[in-house]
Amino acid sequence: MASPCSAMAYHHDSRRIFVGQDNGAIMEFHISEDFNKMNFVKTYPAHQNRVSAITFCLASEWLISTGHDKCISWMCTRSGSMLGRHYFTSWASCLQYDHETQHAFVGDYSGQITLLKLEQNTCSVITTLKGHEGSITSLWWDPVQRLLFSGASDHSIIMWDIGGRKGRTLLLQGHHDKVQAICYIQLTRQLVSCSADGGIAVWNMDISREEAPQWLESDSCQKCEQPFFWNIKQMWDTKTIGLRQHHCRKCGQAVCGKCSTKRSSYPIMGFEFQVRVCDSCFESIKDEDRTSLATFHEGKHNISHMSMDISRGLMVTCGSDRIVKIWDMTPVVGCSLATGFSSR
Repeated sequence: MASPCSAMAYHHDSRRIFVGQDNGAIMEFHISEDFNKMNFVKTYPAHQNRVSAITFCLASEWLISTGHDKCISWMCTRSGSMLGRHYFTSWASCLQYDHETQHAFVGDYSGQITLLKLEQNTCSVITTLKGHEGSITSLWWDPVQRLLFSGASDHSIIMWDIGGRKGRTLLLQGHHDKVQAICYIQLTRQLVSCSADGGIAVWNMDISREEAPQWLESDSCQKCEQPFFWNIKQMWDTKTIGLRQHHCRKCGQAVCGKCSTKRSSYPIMGFEFQVRVCDSCFESIKDEDRTSLATFHEGKHNISHMSMDISRGLMVTCGSDRIVKIWDMTPVVGCSLATGFSSR
């Protein structure tokens, strides 16, 4: 290769491999039937900087990619020519594509996800999704239920219900480092996620979950009505010192530290570890409400990338420690029930 490799896409049916590089080029290879030879096909001048993600659409013969030149590009694999580009304000870090509707989802380093409708030589921005406080590190699109999952450096995962058209979002917090890879198993309604510290989580999405509330704004505690430290007028009127503002993760109200002394997990809202809740919400949470809705496993190596073979219940992880691991996931993801395969 002319430059270090940064991204790859393999199309199983046509045995075509597309390899993105640090110099912005994408090289295409064709693998022989016996998998003993790889033939170079062509080079695509897709980007001016590192390629971050690639996808190939056989129906339209489009090669779609994102890069650190802050753009998404789509090229014709028949002619090798550029069809279109769209630029963002930050590095484009990850990509998902709906082959049926020609919609592209692009995550970037600002924490924003942009939904684009790609045309032959142009594109239109449908909407932008904002919910993460850190850069988007991974995306997964499920075209059946029309759900988009995003993982980010803020250690969280968000499920965006695109098909529901109601703006419904679910927050999942169970990792202690940035979420590097995610995979949704539509057959069993489970989400598998991996983080940089080696954490592997399997989330049960086949239940009715609650949306995390929007944080409310207030100049004083919404429980005891004591002023926050920027509320100078009320501090002067009541001759009191302002308090620091916090938020209850269950009700979203702005509260002071004295009115939110408790911590609790609340898995139905996605909080798998203890978070701040106001004292009244803490009393309303029952013991059964704290039952975990995910299983957590230790990968014991840094996980940078993950790929699932759902039909066999196998997962491959690799990391910056130069180790590749193959996992039998059938005991935890239920693939044996969905596909007929049994655990070894």
